Amino acid sequence: MRILGLSAFYHDSAAALVVDGTIAAAAQEERFTRKKHDSRFPSNAIAYCLEAGGITAADIDHVVFYDKPFLKFERLLETYLSFAPRGFRSFRMAIPVWLKEKLFQKQLLGDELKAAAPEFDWESKLLFAEHHQSHAASAFFPSPFEEALVLTMDGVGEWATTSVGIGRGNKLEMVREIHFPHSLGLLYSAFTYYTGFKVNSGEYKVMGLAPYGEPRYTKLIFDHLVDLKPDGTFRLDMDYFDYCTGLTMTNAKFDALFGGPPRKAEQLLDQRHMDLAASVQAALEEIVLRLTRSLQAETGLKNLCLAGGVALNCVANGKILRDGKWDGIWIQPASGDAGGALGAALAGYHIFKGGARKADGRKDTMAGSYLGPAFAQAEIERRLTAAGAKFDVLSEAELTARAAADLADGLALGWFQGRMEFGPRALGGRSILGDARSPSMQKLLNLKVKYRESFRPFAPSVLREDVADWFEIDSDSPYMLLVADVRKERRREMTAEEQKLFGIDKLNVPRSEIPAVTHVDYSARIQTVHADTNPRYHALISAFKAKTGCPVIVNTSFNVRGEPIVGSPEDAFRCFMGSEIERLAVGNCYLVKDRQDPALKLDYKDAFELD
Repeated sequence: MRILGLSAFYHDSAAALVVDGTIAAAAQEERFTRKKHDSRFPSNAIAYCLEAGGITAADIDHVVFYDKPFLKFERLLETYLSFAPRGFRSFRMAIPVWLKEKLFQKQLLGDELKAAAPEFDWESKLLFAEHHQSHAASAFFPSPFEEALVLTMDGVGEWATTSVGIGRGNKLEMVREIHFPHSLGLLYSAFTYYTGFKVNSGEYKVMGLAPYGEPRYTKLIFDHLVDLKPDGTFRLDMDYFDYCTGLTMTNAKFDALFGGPPRKAEQLLDQRHMDLAASVQAALEEIVLRLTRSLQAETGLKNLCLAGGVALNCVANGKILRDGKWDGIWIQPASGDAGGALGAALAGYHIFKGGARKADGRKDTMAGSYLGPAFAQAEIERRLTAAGAKFDVLSEAELTARAAADLADGLALGWFQGRMEFGPRALGGRSILGDARSPSMQKLLNLKVKYRESFRPFAPSVLREDVADWFEIDSDSPYMLLVADVRKERRREMTAEEQKLFGIDKLNVPRSEIPAVTHVDYSARIQTVHADTNPRYHALISAFKAKTGCPVIVNTSFNVRGEPIVGSPEDAFRCFMGSEIERLAVGNCYLVKDRQDPALKLDYKDAFELD
């Protein structure tokens, strides 16, 4: 049975193909259109999935959409009636769009699908899952667990903002929900907006900014904004928020509580903004820990699966792991709306059609999340030549040795290999790499390669077999979704003068043997690299270790600020020529910046809208 899952029309459109319960392909539309967070119908992603599966549209048994538009429309109406006459302006703006498009989304989907295959009867093939059901399915069904509690936390689906499910075998029962407007994701997004970042894309910046601050406002959050119960359930005081009735996240009462208006995007970050970030991060962690502790105590289940946008908060995930209440924790790498497409397809196969599932208790079925397009060597050479690139074609062993040597020499390396990752993280398929031992690498990559804020940390890729020697964790973390501290013996003691520093001034102080990936609180967002899911990346880090004694390198996504992760060899070459990356490996092609035609250099710094 072949089932196509879709997410579209809100945030991060994507398509995923499941064949007889096996995930065959999945990709986000943004990687093809080059429009970040592209929400349009995922025509390109669908075409890729069909091609990867070796099928045509006529071979699809069902298409499953990741949420139910009628229930969302019901929420819009009920929210307006609850707050009327406040919010009429936002209601007036939303209603025409709903009446024109979203209310008739089934017809819209059918029309789009008919355009791809005019003779095919999509009407009878189209199914709809609920939003949180899709998230929960994406978390449980690919997990290694036969039985698990499934916790989904995000902004809002149809009504649910936090939901609990229990998965057993091929069954997934949703048992509890917290409803809009009471939302952990929207609470965090309110502080994202208030600290001057973009909602739905800047939340990870707040998480990265938090260690520079002190949680001075956490008590204020719990005294005024959030009524938190001992079991982790919560309600928000909507007098401080504007997302139900207005066009912004917060209002004047919120401003008065926290001492001023929202930060403008171009305004310099100061200690207050860092303290606000630290405070909402601490609040989120407290809520999540209360939820996970109470749910484990109540159900007695041993394993936990996480999905929804809040599950991308890897700092909170690390706290859940260290809390020790669960024997196993598995987090869907595409936890946001893109992953809803995968969850919808899996829900279609297992829940709607009763398809069998077998979990071995050890290994997930995400294939390392390498589910996107790959390019044959001959195709890579053809495309790079057409783009005007100059390159050497090396054997795999030669490429690995040369790349490891260049990394050891402190050069930034673009790494485009194998299948593209599904989800927001680059995991060694579409990555920019650097030497984690370099005290200047973090600043170099932020300012000269990524063109982004200097405070943002980078993640380490570390050989799975060596992770416990360098970090205070000995678990698989292949998807960069767990934070752990650098081991004490790898840290560098700060001087008395350095300890007096605050905020961004902490940034330039080397804090360990691997300063490029050590955040100001000694933490790091870990990616463990496994030979079975990415042998070439594992071989590269192994060669770097043989040369330097260090099994850790810097891994960041292959893009500049505001650009989607590169999806094709041409994208990789453009980003290489538009940034200060010094080396590029695409398949077995190896490119040196100084050998390229200077006329092909691009001004990439302002090419994309800021994220």
